[in-house]
Amino acid sequence: MDAQNVLDIFKEITKIPRESGHEGPMTAFLQDFAKAHNLECRTDKTGNVVIVKEAAPGKEKVPTLVLQAHQDMVCEKHANFKFDFLTQPIPYEIEDGWMVAKNTTLGADDGIGIAACLALLESDLPMGKLECLFTISEETGMDGAFALEPGLFEGKTLINLDSEDEGQLFVGCAGGIDTTATFEFKREALRKGYNTLKIKVSGGRGGHSGDDINKERANALRLLLRFLYTELQYDFQLLAIGGGNKPNAICREAEAVIAVPGDEVDEMMEDAKAFDAVIKAEFKSSDPDIFVTCKPEASLIRPIEEGDAANIIMTLLAVPHGVEKMSMDIPGLVETSTNLAAVHIEGDVLKVVTSQRSSVVSELHAMAERVEAALFLGSFDVEHHGEYPGWKPNLDSRILKFSVESYKKLFGVDPEVKAIHAGLECGLFLEKFPDLDMISFGPTLRNVHAPGEKLELASLDKFVKHLEDVVTNFA
Repeated sequence: MDAQNVLDIFKEITKIPRESGHEGPMTAFLQDFAKAHNLECRTDKTGNVVIVKEAAPGKEKVPTLVLQAHQDMVCEKHANFKFDFLTQPIPYEIEDGWMVAKNTTLGADDGIGIAACLALLESDLPMGKLECLFTISEETGMDGAFALEPGLFEGKTLINLDSEDEGQLFVGCAGGIDTTATFEFKREALRKGYNTLKIKVSGGRGGHSGDDINKERANALRLLLRFLYTELQYDFQLLAIGGGNKPNAICREAEAVIAVPGDEVDEMMEDAKAFDAVIKAEFKSSDPDIFVTCKPEASLIRPIEEGDAANIIMTLLAVPHGVEKMSMDIPGLVETSTNLAAVHIEGDVLKVVTSQRSSVVSELHAMAERVEAALFLGSFDVEHHGEYPGWKPNLDSRILKFSVESYKKLFGVDPEVKAIHAGLECGLFLEKFPDLDMISFGPTLRNVHAPGEKLELASLDKFVKHLEDVVTNFA
């Protein structure tokens, strides 16, 4: 087992469609892998898969290790890039020491964890018994982890391979909840002499709504709403508004179609040009490629009724987004945040998608209630769903101490022991299996949940060496 072996397996995984909710081909790939290597394979009714490798001779008394990764990936792409995640392999390049997907997500979250498991399973390394657990739909609600049934695996020590910073060992994570809302609006006729324009905010970096929420990256929806609110002084009509995609991704692109009097078209376009300059200055460090466009756009959509349109703009602008509170106990750790993720119109109904995270349950609920209150003020119908627990750190963990010593032995430095603001399935595992001893680590990934996601190859080499050492020497 080495980094090249793991990378070669991951390259095969990039050819397999595995969007959340559509993991069938990935599940079949895992089952076929187990069959080809004469390994026991269990699949539950949800689609979670466990592949078992019995202990090597002389290692029969070593406690069973559970290695865990999730089958699905976040499927995001640039709006102008024609690509079908359900039928096409992920396009990637190797450059400057990184494996990068420039126009789509790469799926190293968590395909590289899967690849590491499979490399161990097909190796002849002297290991104790391994149970490799591959869950489904982690990215859209941790459905697989929620549905885990007793007996699917037997081990009491679990290594989650879904972290994104090599040299850091994670022992805790935030819990989360999604808050969605709908607003049914009326429509009116397009006013005589009005011309339609499309205003678009593009080029945001986006990113993971847990890992990247503290990096002050632009939220395209928030910027679009900010512009529209300022322009409410003019007598425009709102025909359409939308942006964003996944609850756990920061919105990169958003657009609105509006109608203005013919003699105000040039003024509106000048205002958009001025706003473009403003946000380029504001986000020159975090989002250097962000820009605003305003162009004529033919549309047959009937405008949203004036009062409803103003209500939509003002309510959504009032919905909080970003870091709410930093931890007072762990320096640099975001404790509570919220993400205004997506807005879409279906017929005459506007739907809003947000997600909240916190490592403190009471703060998680308070943040969700704050989002709810803003939406209630606009007469939106609000629902909370998909709540999952956080993972409380256990600094006395056996596998933590073993992994720290392994890292020091291999690389001569102490790894960082941290909690993460992103959600990991470990909290759910601990709720279902209270005796589990767990840790999470992985190679370095960047731009996760956004086009441009990339894997650092040097970190992959260190990750693989560390994982191999832990697995072969665990006792």
